[in-house]
Amino acid sequence: MAKKDSNTADAGKDQKERGYKFDIENLPKHDKKMIGSFMKAFGKLMILWLISKKQQHGYEIMTKLHESDPYHRKMPSASMIYPVLHDLEKNGLIKGTWEHHGKRKVKYYEITAEGEESLSRIRHMAAWGPELDLVNPWEEFMEDMFSLKRSIPSKEK
Repeated sequence: MAKKDSNTADAGKDQKERGYKFDIENLPKHDKKMIGSFMKAFGKLMILWLISKKQQHGYEIMTKLHESDPYHRKMPSASMIYPVLHDLEKNGLIKGTWEHHGKRKVKYYEITAEGEESLSRIRHMAAWGPELDLVNPWEEFMEDMFSLKRSIPSKEK
């Protein structure tokens, strides 16, 4: 079997990326709305998860979410992000600390022990739910829509 040279492989990759971008930019309006609804529904969990990875401030979170948007709409606004941050902080899942950056003060958020426990409970439910017949349709949906295949740990007896 002949080995493809790297230029041929790169050209195929470029074509695939251009095709993907073209498709996203030309999605029907209702498809874009459904994708947006999905992102809003998981927003609070996504923000908690992002903060669990490293301490960060609200604008940094907004930027990350914007950069991950496949069709690069405007950045999630402060009026969307900060109420979520305040709710997570009020419920003890994250803790905010003010730091000085020159003349400005910036509030950095970090996950608390309760926040880590909350993420752990959600992960546990997602992993064990199908075996307990709790979320079979959700697992099927995630596997089908997002190609998420994973092995479920077996129950200890």
